[in-house]
Amino acid sequence: MIHEILPVGQLRCNCSIFGDEASREAIVVDPGDDLSSINARLDKHGLKVKAIIITHGHIDHVMGAAKLRAQTGAPVYMNERDNMQLDILDVQARWLQVETPERPEIDTFAGDGTVLKLGAADFEIRETPGHTQGSLCIWIPQQNTLLAGDTLFRDSIGRTDFPGGDGRKIIASIKTKLLDLPEEALVVPGHGQNTTIGREKEHNPFLLGTMYPDNH
Repeated sequence: MIHEILPVGQLRCNCSIFGDEASREAIVVDPGDDLSSINARLDKHGLKVKAIIITHGHIDHVMGAAKLRAQTGAPVYMNERDNMQLDILDVQARWLQVETPERPEIDTFAGDGTVLKLGAADFEIRETPGHTQGSLCIWIPQQNTLLAGDTLFRDSIGRTDFPGGDGRKIIASIKTKLLDLPEEALVVPGHGQNTTIGREKEHNPFLLGTMYPDNH
């Protein structure tokens, strides 16, 4: 399986491109901007996008989604509860002092039980509210890889002080939906360095109870 991680946009969102070597089909997760870079990686591997997944509705994760959908015809998957985030893209754009992007059309609402297939790999959606009400993570067991969006970071968790954030929910989401994964599972967060489930169990101060999510 091809897996490319591109930090895109002003906030360096980690956009993931997965490609199946046999079918040359691809899934793109969180196309937050820099479509030229995303297209260059797709072209490099000769990939055709079959699906676009948005882990949550913040502008830095969705800015390029509408254009990528228009360009490829691939359906967009997102949790319905984050429609409220798309409703305030103009507000988010003002925070970053950027132009308001086109609102992406959501073709399929994704949640617990949603599974997308790419070659022999299953992309299993797990609902992990807390950073936003509709935050998602994506577990790919055949790759032993978790795409954590802005729910879990190396030594940290997602902010909960934006509209729709909830400090108690994000901790509950991580503990009930993510920490049951294998210790060696690779965690690709929405920003910053990769980590593993085992490392976060041992070192993440929010999971050890030494820091409080409502203050983050």
